[in-house]
Amino acid sequence: MRKAVPARLLLLALTSLASLSAICAQPAPAPAAAGIMTVDQVRAGMRGVAYTVFQGTKPEPMEVEVLGVLKNLNGPKGDLIVVRLHGAKAEYTGVVSGMSGSPVYIEGKLVGALSYRLAIFAKEAIAGVTPIADMLEINELDRSQPRTASVAVHSGQDATATAVAPPPELQGYSQQLTPIETPLVFSGFSDDAVRRFAPQFAAAGIAPVMGAGSASSDPQPEPLEPGSAVSALLVQGDMNIAATCSVTYVDSERLLACGHPLYQFGAVDLPMTKATVLATLASSYASFKIINTTEPVGSFVQDRHTGILGRFGRSARMIPVTVHVHGGTRDKQFHFQVLNHAKITPLAMMITVFNALQGVNDFGEEASYRLRGKIGVEGYPDVGLENMYAPADGTLPTAYLVAIGLGDRFGRIFQNPYNTPAIQKVELDFDLVRERRSARLESARTDVTEAHPGDRIMVEAVLRPYRGERMVRQVPVVIPASAPPGTLRILVSDGETLDRTRRFFGMVARRLDLGATIASLNQEHSNSRLYVSLLQPGPQALLEDKVMPALPLSVLNVLDPLRNSQEMLLTAESTVAETSIPLDSVVSGAQVITITIK
Repeated sequence: MRKAVPARLLLLALTSLASLSAICAQPAPAPAAAGIMTVDQVRAGMRGVAYTVFQGTKPEPMEVEVLGVLKNLNGPKGDLIVVRLHGAKAEYTGVVSGMSGSPVYIEGKLVGALSYRLAIFAKEAIAGVTPIADMLEINELDRSQPRTASVAVHSGQDATATAVAPPPELQGYSQQLTPIETPLVFSGFSDDAVRRFAPQFAAAGIAPVMGAGSASSDPQPEPLEPGSAVSALLVQGDMNIAATCSVTYVDSERLLACGHPLYQFGAVDLPMTKATVLATLASSYASFKIINTTEPVGSFVQDRHTGILGRFGRSARMIPVTVHVHGGTRDKQFHFQVLNHAKITPLAMMITVFNALQGVNDFGEEASYRLRGKIGVEGYPDVGLENMYAPADGTLPTAYLVAIGLGDRFGRIFQNPYNTPAIQKVELDFDLVRERRSARLESARTDVTEAHPGDRIMVEAVLRPYRGERMVRQVPVVIPASAPPGTLRILVSDGETLDRTRRFFGMVARRLDLGATIASLNQEHSNSRLYVSLLQPGPQALLEDKVMPALPLSVLNVLDPLRNSQEMLLTAESTVAETSIPLDSVVSGAQVITITIK
């Protein structure tokens, strides 16, 4: 027979349940009306409420219990409030990727944003909270528009009390607090594309984390409010890359979100969109939200240590990209936009172009591509793109080689130390060839061993195609009338050999401005042609994008200070003539022939 529950205990349980229901039922305070509670006012044992979206667009409440404050954990003078989340959903899912930025209120005052998790596989929903005062500093750093009044959120109380430390059993795990992952969702990308470029993303400070979802521009009539999901787009269009977290503070002009950096890039220009949470997937390893990005509402302009700042009514300046692929069962076109950022744009171009080429049915391991295109840079000539790509020996697919080549060009454009490039558009036109088009130079010779200035000689090259019969090509060459008596070397080579010295000089000097960088890129040789270069003894100077062969001693003396400052490179031989023939294959190899000039 059961024992009756004492009336006193029953009353206490009902009172506690009513208190919890009241906390979780209260709506989030209006942003303009909510004051703030500073870290010094926070006490262990305080109860509050946090808001996040578990499904749909409406933020739901979770009870918050303060465990204490970890001093200086989030950098110098960067305190972190440690809380435990209560409620059926929060206790079931734990701390969720995409939950960062969820606002926390105590006594009706905004305390900060959920931003850190204790550990993966955690059995309790314990999180770190970035104080709202630290996030509000971001507004003062923003220079994307004329200065306005500071965000009007004030506590109206003095902060003189000392914060209480977390309990001893938690302090040993304090260093395991890490930022809650912001799901970086790749929509329209293959698993192979994400896997291949994950190391490059990691090197740039971006870790693709577990997440799922898609992107659209569908209207979402529900307004953004504290706790709503909001997304930053790195790529949008036929392919999308989006990072999603939660809104901490919002008013008529701006919002603050995340409570930690996306990538801590400082000033940024990223499209800001609303987002719908399709579901929250609970996982013992790491729970995450399945998210659809929806209509644009502005742009994110700051990505800082304690959060990100977005402004409404702004349009982010993205780079429009068009990719045409010909030669398959039918022509394919891809249109998308990538962010304009020195660190991420080259990487974004690499993964999107790789994904576009490999994602068509016509792609195969033996496929080759002819590329023609241009990169439009405001105020400068277009960067011309003309190359051919074929599978390399090993495991690298052709599309990956294309991506690496494009990434190199974008990297060099952005790496110049003098000018910030404003890239206006990118147009890429690919012809697909259903076979491996590559040829290796085996040998080269001339029909003479001696010649006179002005003579016309014939250079014969033998090339071995991939799985094909040897090809013999003849290239006529005219000996310059100014050629001095003595030894003349003839270099028969691919374009990469000719460009190698120039690229090395650019990496060492690091002094080319944007104009010189573009000029240097446009002077590079095609890899689908065979080149014959005449080299004669005598110094040659490479200065920025200019080549000055056969310099007299008097000119060298004038230019000598530039060599000492690494602004000029001197070589012992001068290229006095150059000619080439097309081969419609990726050429590799080099041979040197020596003749005597009488």
